[in-house]
This record gives sequence, structure tokens and C-alpha cells, in this order.
Amino acid sequence: MSSYRWVIVACGALMTCVGIGAMFSLAVYLQPMSADTGWSRTGISSAMTIDFLVMGAAGFGWGALSDRIGPRAVTLTGACLLGLGLVLASGTTSLISFQLTYGVLVGLAAGAFFAPMIAAATGWFELKRRSLAVSLVSAGMGVAPMTISPFARYLISTYDWRTAMMTIGIAAWILLVPAALLVRRAPAELTSGLARAIDEPGLSIGEALRSPQFIVLALTFFLCCGAHSGPIFHMVSYAIGCGIAPLAAVSIYSVEGLSGLGGRLLLGLLADRFGAKPVLISGLLVQSVCIAAYLFVNRLEAFYAIAVVFGTAYGGVMPLYAVLARESFGQRIMGTVFGALTMVSAIGMAFGPWAGGRIFDANNSYAWLYLGASGIALAAVLVALVFSPRREEQLLQPA
Repeated sequence: MSSYRWVIVACGALMTCVGIGAMFSLAVYLQPMSADTGWSRTGISSAMTIDFLVMGAAGFGWGALSDRIGPRAVTLTGACLLGLGLVLASGTTSLISFQLTYGVLVGLAAGAFFAPMIAAATGWFELKRRSLAVSLVSAGMGVAPMTISPFARYLISTYDWRTAMMTIGIAAWILLVPAALLVRRAPAELTSGLARAIDEPGLSIGEALRSPQFIVLALTFFLCCGAHSGPIFHMVSYAIGCGIAPLAAVSIYSVEGLSGLGGRLLLGLLADRFGAKPVLISGLLVQSVCIAAYLFVNRLEAFYAIAVVFGTAYGGVMPLYAVLARESFGQRIMGTVFGALTMVSAIGMAFGPWAGGRIFDANNSYAWLYLGASGIALAAVLVALVFSPRREEQLLQPA
């Protein structure tokens, strides 16, 4: 039965790829939508802001619900909502209707995948392999820019943005509904022993959410996502403004995603070997440097070089928050705790696209976006330094 854990990992990776990839593809739609409809970049980007806010709140709710009823029903609902949101958004004729349809439905759906599937995966793996397992589930987010975004760009070039969005919505139904039906909880024998010893006498949800570990981890996650969301979302537009051809600009976004995939695997393996905290801090520091470095490039080769390092850093650190949360709070309330963490991080993610749109509309430049984002990333490093996880081994020591 334990071999089924790799099916859970594969389903989780597919869901995060399609769910998060479909949502982030709004960056590819940004220019053609603005040109076709006359809507401002700030207005279109605000749909992504709504996405992140809704995804964060929904992730908390979906995570808590998955603790109670299991991840299958949660992810199946998310799969249905994702396709519905994209199909309906493709037919909207006003900015406000697009913002509400794309922002609320797609955000609600995306929240049903990440936290519940990460929490489900942690229950199927022991401590020594948990970082790798979580990284593999999260790797779907790294694959998304190499698959969903180029596919959307192809459809836009061949047809138009409305057809592209509707097609991806239908594809989401075809791929994710069957995958959701394969999801199941870890069997009882895998949650016994060490995990059960932690979970049965463990913290209540209220105690966990008030603990120093949660507060520091949540603030780090918030700053980390607030730092990279704007540069990621506006990367295609920024590169085009630097003279890069549109299709090549999308390829930079894809390189970041590919590097993020490698980063999740690399940093996951390093975290299993050296511990999640030092690897997290190192990745956050590299992220800060790379964001600032984008200000000094205008050639495709230089964009690619930075994208490789930046993608490795921001992609690699993302699963480590789940690993630290699992170490500190156990499996029993993992869905709720990690859902709360993703809610906080989503608020940070929501700020970047909106701020980037406002900065560009006000200055016709993204310079202040990248400079400010680098400073926020550095603040995440400083906060992460004070985090002190409650190790499973410490929790088992007698009083």
C-alpha cells in the first residue's frame, strides 16, 4: 500500500501544475487582453490580486476541510470550479465581470489543490524523505510555466485570448477530475509510530496558530511571496519593454519555471540532508540578489542566466515551508496549519501584481517594482533567521 504514495505525489504535481499554471497564465494574456479590450494593465492585474486573496482564504478553508473529510472531495470540487471559472471568464465583456469571475472562481479552485495535496503527501512519507516528496508535489508549479503558459501563448497567437482561456478551462476538467478521483488519505499504518506519537497529544489548532513557530514562518512566507510575485507576474511585460520579442519573453518565464522545477528537487534533497531552515535562508538570500539583478540586463542571454538562478531559488524554497510546518505541528492538523500559511502567503502574492501594474502605469517603468521587491526579499531572510522549528525528536522527549 505504501507504494501508492507515488500516485499521490503524481496527482499532486499534476494538480498544482494545471491549477496554478492556469491562474498564472494571466501574465501571458495581459498584453493581448489590454490591446483587445482597452482594459488597463492595473485593472487586468487586479484579477490576479483577487485570485491570490481568494486562493489564500480558500486554501485555509480547503485545508481544514481536507483534515476532516479527506483530500479527494476537496480536490474534485476544485477541479470542477477551475474549468468553470476559466470558461466563464473567457466570455466576459466587462472588466469588473472578468475580475470577479477569474479572480473568485479560479482563486477558489486553485486553493483546493496546493495545501490539501501538500498535507496529504506529508502523511504518506517518513521524515527522511518528506522534503523530497513535498518538493515533487510542488514541482507541478515549476512545470506550469513550461506547459500551460506556452500553450496559452500558442493558442493566443493562433486564435485569440478568449479561445485560449476557454480551451485551457476544458483541458483542466479533462485532466484534473480523473486525477482527483485517485487521491486518498494515507493508511493508518503510515500515520502510526512517530507521527501518531506527535499528533495525538499535539497542539490544538488555536495553540498552533498562536505559536511563535507559526507566526515567524507565516511572516517569512508572506515576505517571500510578496517579493517574487510581482517580478514573476510582470516578467513577460518587463522583458518586452526591454526589447525582447514577445515569444522570447514568454520563454524567459518558462526558463524560470524549469529552473523552479530543478530548484524544488535540489533544495528538497539538500533539506533532507542539511535541514530545511538553513536551505530556506540560503534560497531567500539568492532570491533577493536575483530580483535586483534584473534591473541591469536587457539582452535575452542575460535574462536567461538570471532566470535560471532566480527560478531555482524561489521555486526551491516554496516546499520548505510545508516541511518546517510538518516538523513543528504534526500531521493531524497539517492541512489546517499549512492552509493558514498559504493564506498568509497569498496575501503577499496578491500585492505584487497589483503593485507592479500601478508602478508601471504611473512611471511607464518597472524599475521600482524590482528594487522594492529585492528589499522585501531581504527582509524575509532576516525574519527566517529567528525561526526555531519544534523538531519531531524534541516533541518526543519526556518532560
